[in-house]
Amino acid sequence: MNAYIIKPDTIFNLSDDKDIINIEVLNGLITKHKSLITDRYKKLYDAYIGDYPILHQADKETYKPDNRVVVNFAKYIVDTFNGFFIGVPIKVSSKKKEIDDYINLLDKYNDQDDNNAELSKICSVFGKGYELYFNDDYGNLGITYLDPREGFMVYDESTVQKPRYFVTYQIVDEVMRGYIYDKTYKYEFNDKGGLHVFNGVEHGFNDIPATEFIENEERMSIFESTYSLINAYNKAMSEKANDVDYFADAYLKILGPKVEDSDLVHIRDNRTINFESMDGSGDGIVVDFMSKPNADATQENLINRLERLIFQNSMVANINDENFGTSSGIALRYKLLSMSNLAKAKERKFTSGMNRRYRVLFSNAITHRSENDWLEVEYKFTQNYPANLLEEAQTAAQLSGIVSHETQLSFISAVEDTNAEMERIKKEDENDMVETENRIFQNNEDSQNDEQ
Repeated sequence: MNAYIIKPDTIFNLSDDKDIINIEVLNGLITKHKSLITDRYKKLYDAYIGDYPILHQADKETYKPDNRVVVNFAKYIVDTFNGFFIGVPIKVSSKKKEIDDYINLLDKYNDQDDNNAELSKICSVFGKGYELYFNDDYGNLGITYLDPREGFMVYDESTVQKPRYFVTYQIVDEVMRGYIYDKTYKYEFNDKGGLHVFNGVEHGFNDIPATEFIENEERMSIFESTYSLINAYNKAMSEKANDVDYFADAYLKILGPKVEDSDLVHIRDNRTINFESMDGSGDGIVVDFMSKPNADATQENLINRLERLIFQNSMVANINDENFGTSSGIALRYKLLSMSNLAKAKERKFTSGMNRRYRVLFSNAITHRSENDWLEVEYKFTQNYPANLLEEAQTAAQLSGIVSHETQLSFISAVEDTNAEMERIKKEDENDMVETENRIFQNNEDSQNDEQ
């Protein structure tokens, strides 16, 4: 397969007439998953960490410059987009106090803000990621994230594709060990002396204790559409670096006088070429450097075009662009519109995954919650726009008398919780009123004392 091509993602399905995963089926699914790791997930992860095909090309001849320049656009695109999408943590809440209190406890116990950020990054790199739920050693619910190299979800073949199993495994000392989860049980398996599946134990949830989060419906990495462009950019930059070395290593050309062969034993080291004049007269002696045709303008045009196409196709803004920082207000939002649309699309997919998260978690008996309590959970995503507090304050002030105070406050990014801020304002107003009344009362008393 061409190094610039990444194999499309695969959804694992089992027909409804197969109630359990037997040894043969499990072995086939794992073999298919390992192939997907090699053909897809490894290339995506390598791109994110800066390990591109150009680093693995055959070496050129030793006398030729052989620079391998990598500009890691994949990491820039992933980190920039996720800083915009989830740089401000998702606010999860409920209007029912007992549900809200439990969510806050659960999320704090599991460092869920960090989990959400890492899971979002995994989705951007691979096109999808997983969450796994479990009862920990302290009798609490645990939440952890997995990337698609560590496991896979198996769906049925219906139109809605309902999850049937979740499989996770790892290979340690050439022995594969893992677990299969269905809606009731957790089964352990290993391939020591052949593949074996052991008796299951109840996991305590009313559904498969795992959720697949996806970047988009196609399960594509955020930089996948630009992968070939990034490789072309790296190649162009490497060749440009090679050309710089070529010019630095220019050959000295001597036309006319004959230079002794003993002086030119190592022509490549000396970078000198000597031609004797045809008549041997020595007339018309020329000594200068041989120059290679200059393609600098063509290279620069290609590099600039590739860079524009990379950001255009990924729909992620190049915030390091020298003209980017001079924009503000509506102009800045126009520059970020494509990335905002991308974030909105991901927000809907993430919301779907979080709905399943709390539905499955609340089904566990130790939560003392109703399984349908997840319907009372609300999510607030805040896109991480650069803040201009002066402009926001002016906009909020101009809305006075037109919209509610809560809506006014929502235009100020420094206000994270409008309800809490309104409560603080109300309390300050009450305190001010008490102080005013006390001051009036004291002034009246002082006036009466003066009259007496």
